[in-house]
Amino acid sequence: MSLSVGIVGLPNVGKSTLFNALSSKQAEAANYAFCTIEPNVGIVPVPDDRFDALVRVVRPDKTVPATVEFVDIAGLVRGASKGEGKGNAFLANIRECDAIAHVVRCFEDENVVHVDNRVDPLADIETIETELALKDLDTVQKRLDKARRASKGGSGLEKKAVDVAEALEKLLDAGSPARLYDPGDDEDKQHIVRDLALITRQPLFYVCNVKEEQLASAATDPLVARVRAHAEKVGAPVVVICAKIEAEIMQLAPEDRADFLASAGLDEPGLNAVIRTGYRMLDLITYFTAGKVEVRAWTIKRGTRAPQAAGKIHTDFERGFIRAEVIFWEDRVSFGTEAAVKAAGKLGIEGKEYVVRDGDVMHFRFNV
Repeated sequence: MSLSVGIVGLPNVGKSTLFNALSSKQAEAANYAFCTIEPNVGIVPVPDDRFDALVRVVRPDKTVPATVEFVDIAGLVRGASKGEGKGNAFLANIRECDAIAHVVRCFEDENVVHVDNRVDPLADIETIETELALKDLDTVQKRLDKARRASKGGSGLEKKAVDVAEALEKLLDAGSPARLYDPGDDEDKQHIVRDLALITRQPLFYVCNVKEEQLASAATDPLVARVRAHAEKVGAPVVVICAKIEAEIMQLAPEDRADFLASAGLDEPGLNAVIRTGYRMLDLITYFTAGKVEVRAWTIKRGTRAPQAAGKIHTDFERGFIRAEVIFWEDRVSFGTEAAVKAAGKLGIEGKEYVVRDGDVMHFRFNV
């Protein structure tokens, strides 16, 4: 699996500029609404020092890092849930993502127009989240109508669907996100909720887009502080970036980026923080396979057992799983060779109950 993040926000908040920074595919960034007509998709390698260290030691013929898919969804506006500004198509694209990055404008600039002619991050957040909730409300009400009709025939599943949809309708009608609804341990209700594919059940984090001169004081910046206060109430992470600087970084040769970051007072690109936030929200970790042919990073859920991790490579690996040979990445790097790792007693032989650690280097034995 790879992480898929949908980038949403009002027009001219810096979404497409951020996308340009995150991806080698350049979305058009222009000073007017709806310059991004179709969602732009970019596949971005996940920055990972562990992966880089393994590549240096193993020196494989091929490298395959973990990746994140970013989807730049055209600027939403008030009325998007009813189709305003091509809203229906854009909202449908959000459903396909694992998480949502809500880009919020936290800077003043008279040369960059705002769709509502003011800079108010909380009002922007309310506009977007209201539209997402209204779209979900429409989905839930349609399912509720269907369930009420079907439940008259005595279907127990549809009676449960009525309960689920009524609870969700109450939440959404009050302006609350669907992620606050808990279906409990009832598998039928869990399945009903999953089938609805509600946008406001997806994990969401805020990306405050600031000007370069605001970065040094981001911890106390008044516009950023307003977003942080709101995010704390709803339990959402916040990442502060300057999309303009991020775009400039990506235009530089890799060897020149460290000096540029230092001159801007940054330790790393904002991209790294955005990706780490997505991984943390979805509780994702990385394990590696490493050999002369290839070093590859694999993304899995924390708590995944060895056979299911093997299944990410091929279903036969899971079906015929025998054992996993496991080396922690630091041992593989520090000892230099697998033979040296084995001689030091650092190679583990693990069975079906082994829970994969973040950073494991694994070799699977299987038979089908």
